[in-house]
Amino acid sequence: MRIRTSSVAATAFAAAAALFAGAMTAPQAAQAAAPVPQVRHGAVTATCGLKDLSFKVQNVSRPINHALLVATNTGSAPCNAVRAPFVGFDDSQYVLGSLEASAPQAVVTLQPGQSAYAGIKTSTADDSANWGYFAKTARISLDTGDGSGGSTSTVTVRLPQKTWIDDTAWVTYWQTDAESALSW
Repeated sequence: MRIRTSSVAATAFAAAAALFAGAMTAPQAAQAAAPVPQVRHGAVTATCGLKDLSFKVQNVSRPINHALLVATNTGSAPCNAVRAPFVGFDDSQYVLGSLEASAPQAVVTLQPGQSAYAGIKTSTADDSANWGYFAKTARISLDTGDGSGGSTSTVTVRLPQKTWIDDTAWVTYWQTDAESALSW
């Protein structure tokens, strides 16, 4: 509120100075000093929940050692896919780290029927990992956007056969297209 008050005062001061200097007429100065109306942004879009989405994981030919996580809005209203999904494999307590550099410029909003994409680097290409195994399922949980670290609910998704996961794996933030999700 203090910034807005300072901004209005500065605008009024500038308009008064211009009027005094003869650069503006009185009606122009009054219009310039008038407060700027507040813009209404409409309804706030809800964060996507597990019940709003269907998930699938598919292997890709390029880049090597990557998979693509696809989340499709099956609900009847738009929802926001926030930050990155939380992804774990089989019964492991380990959850992939998210690739911060992949954060998009804006939150990904899904209309009904639209999909969001996250790239999963499954393993290193040079066998420099400390451990790895063939995973059968992925456990997916979503960031709730409230800073709590995510939902405690998960969805289990079957992985393609021979999906090798090692300790170098990570996941991107949600993207609006598969190409962006796999560009990391």
